[in-house]
Amino acid sequence: MFLSVAQQLLLLKEIFHIFAETFKIVTQKDNKGFLLLHLSVFIAGFTGVLGRLIELDSAVLVWHRMAWAAVLMALFLLFRKELQRYSLKDIAQMGGVGVLLCLHWIFFYASIKASNVSIGVVCFSLVGFFTALFEPIINKHRFSITEFLFSILTVCGVYLIFHFDTRYRLGIAFGIISSALYALFAIANQHVGKRYEAKNMLFWEMVGGLVVLTAIFPIYNHFLPVDKLFLSGLDYPYMAFMVVVCTIGLCLLQIIVLQKIDAFTVNLTYNLEPVYSIIIAMIIFNEYQELNFSFILGIALIIISVVLQTWSKLKVKS
Repeated sequence: MFLSVAQQLLLLKEIFHIFAETFKIVTQKDNKGFLLLHLSVFIAGFTGVLGRLIELDSAVLVWHRMAWAAVLMALFLLFRKELQRYSLKDIAQMGGVGVLLCLHWIFFYASIKASNVSIGVVCFSLVGFFTALFEPIINKHRFSITEFLFSILTVCGVYLIFHFDTRYRLGIAFGIISSALYALFAIANQHVGKRYEAKNMLFWEMVGGLVVLTAIFPIYNHFLPVDKLFLSGLDYPYMAFMVVVCTIGLCLLQIIVLQKIDAFTVNLTYNLEPVYSIIIAMIIFNEYQELNFSFILGIALIIISVVLQTWSKLKVKS
């Protein structure tokens, strides 16, 4: 590992400080939708790295992540007296969205642990492609040829990236499933989130995902036995950072952003997440040794697709 333990902890501290200060600045802006979107993408870039650093099975890791987040959000809402009452139907709707997020996380971390951070996060770039397919069907609106073409650029980029190495087929398969699940989550989150307050919705999403994961875990453990159920050593600070910044902070940002910007633009912009994750993985895990020209060209196509989509949306808005 390139960085020592002390250096990793110092890096987490500095990143947390930067996140807090940046969040304070951008939330003071009047036109903050795209600023918040790109801040959330930057934060998301750390989730893959933390998933590899935490030495737990993907399902167990997600259980701890959702449990910690649910407890912290409950304490926060109770302290501020902002915990609202909802009907069972409302809770079920918010919890159902949380189940989609839970499944996305499980396959996302399974992809990283079956391959590496770079492969796992690049699969996330297919979210825009799946959104272009799913959103017109779910929301019953006209299919956009432009959005589909932008997504095809991303698919070409992913193909070039995967073409350079065939050792990680299982990780690739998990990653593709993960991206499809996140596309469904983003669409559902946008639809349901318009009716509920963001912090309360995040709490019930965490509770819903946690309850379902707890219920199905015995079946999961039967077919895929888990050796380790509890955190140890450096898992604790990594999990704390993942929950406070990359779960609570990130999910609140995503809920706010999806209330201002359409799901396709959000998901396509999240194609930049692999860029941040790969840079961090290069520093910590020396993953640059596994990358080549084909990989770099694929990343370039992904970035181009994001730039074109952002330009298209801004042009329409103006």
